[in-house]
Amino acid sequence: MEIFSHIALTFGLVLTAALMAGTLADLLHLPKVTGYLLIGVVLGPSGLDLLQDAHVHELEPLTKLAIGLVLFGLGCHFPISHMRRIGKRILRLSIGELLITFLCVSLGMLAVGSFFGNDWKSALIFGALALATAPATTVLVLKESESEGPLTEAAEGLVILNNLGSIIVFELVFLVITLVGGEFPGSLLIGLKAFLTSVPASLALGVATGLVVSLGCSLLSNTRWLVLLVAANTFLLGLAEVLETNYMLGYLAMGLTVANSSDDARAINSNIDRLTGFLCVIFFVIHGAELDLNAFLQAGVLGVAYILFRVLGKYVGVFTAATFSHEPPAIRSWLGTTLLAQAGAAIALASVTAQRDPRLGEIIQPLILGTVVVFEIAGPLLIRLSILRAGEVPLARAVHHTSSTPLDEIMKLVTRILVAFGKDPRHRREPTELKVSDLVRKNVSGVDQSASFRDVISLIEHSHDNTYAVTNDENALVGIIRYDELSRVMFDQSVADLVRADDLCSPALWKLYLGDSAEIAVKYFRISNHDCIPVLSGEDQPRYVGVLRRRDLMQYFRGRLDSEGESPNTSSS
Repeated sequence: MEIFSHIALTFGLVLTAALMAGTLADLLHLPKVTGYLLIGVVLGPSGLDLLQDAHVHELEPLTKLAIGLVLFGLGCHFPISHMRRIGKRILRLSIGELLITFLCVSLGMLAVGSFFGNDWKSALIFGALALATAPATTVLVLKESESEGPLTEAAEGLVILNNLGSIIVFELVFLVITLVGGEFPGSLLIGLKAFLTSVPASLALGVATGLVVSLGCSLLSNTRWLVLLVAANTFLLGLAEVLETNYMLGYLAMGLTVANSSDDARAINSNIDRLTGFLCVIFFVIHGAELDLNAFLQAGVLGVAYILFRVLGKYVGVFTAATFSHEPPAIRSWLGTTLLAQAGAAIALASVTAQRDPRLGEIIQPLILGTVVVFEIAGPLLIRLSILRAGEVPLARAVHHTSSTPLDEIMKLVTRILVAFGKDPRHRREPTELKVSDLVRKNVSGVDQSASFRDVISLIEHSHDNTYAVTNDENALVGIIRYDELSRVMFDQSVADLVRADDLCSPALWKLYLGDSAEIAVKYFRISNHDCIPVLSGEDQPRYVGVLRRRDLMQYFRGRLDSEGESPNTSSS
């Protein structure tokens, strides 16, 4: 009975605190993840100590399930067709970033650690742990910001490869330590068994569960999918604990399997998203409570060195790989800072280190627990800054959140009651102040006019738009392709091989310039059925910049006007 009351009270406190933190984060224009983490720190042992370690431990299955579901959803975004399109560039970026980060942290910690009596073993383990990026933090900030573009795409891909790489390199490092000998307790056979158990077995378990989910969803009505998904995901977590495999790799493999074995991958992911968001709120508050500020202070010089070398490794690694791969400036400048968040994977691997070698654990575990405080609090802010500076989040959406405060909702309630009695206090506003430059989606690539029909389909198959800009080598707008006009070619394969993008496009009747007012955009959307309109730099040098989406425009005004107790003029859409 006492255990139940502890769980119930902790659960209720976490949810109430999360609600308050999310509202406060909106008011301060911060990522919600940051708000959840900070309120967790306040409630945890480092603050008011209302969330004690024993109570937090009781909710550990929910927090692990939250991380797992995030990785499952991430895997669902990468079908083989998508991987073929971006696979090579993501792989090049990942290899460069992982290699340079590992070398930078390992060599740096070896040099600094030698003054404190640490040897090469701890330096190599630090290098392996530095590779991991917190998937839940990164994905949720990207999703909350509704970012899109090559930077967002690359960040999602590298999160997968970073965690996979970190686990594999970690096990290989222990194999090297075992092979060389030294003070490591065990044999090479033990090390090989640990490696084979942790990686291939985890992947196999995830693939098997993914196939079951794909088959089950094809046989069952979609009204029963959520039950199946919850059962499969909790079952996978339980099996991973019993078999002592890596549950994170299992969930990632499960998502990738569903993405490539089911025609309903998007719908499956949409079903699980409803549960993921709820559990992630709990995860971040609890994770914030676990952040030990005293551990950060105790990390000292070694902790500061680890932070600096990891930041340097991530940035230089991405910059170098992106430069050699001829990636756009946004990737070179900002991808590294989107990968700095670090939490669950690094903490878990540090714990494994302590289990395998207590002496190494005494060096590794306190430092990782301390530095995670910095990376988890600063990480969401840096991710938000990176995607904003890269132009993958419209400025207006970043400045003005569409969520509202409790007071706003009370005012809306009063307004609705007055309207019901024929007393409408609202007045309409015209969007005269906002510019197209504030809402444009930059880095939404146009279709090259020489692209084949198959390339066009490959490019747009993961998009939700119905209109696509066609550009030439000088990035000038040639015309637009309408998705509904592609049907005449899609079913005639003999013609498809002969058709290029410029054969499919039609003149762009509607186009906007960065200096245009949003009022003009509203007018164009009112008289057209486009869900997005191409945006050009200016009338003198009309170079393609990106697109303005109908939903971005309306969401901004809905958020701004609703926050003032007004209703947006939806008829203008």
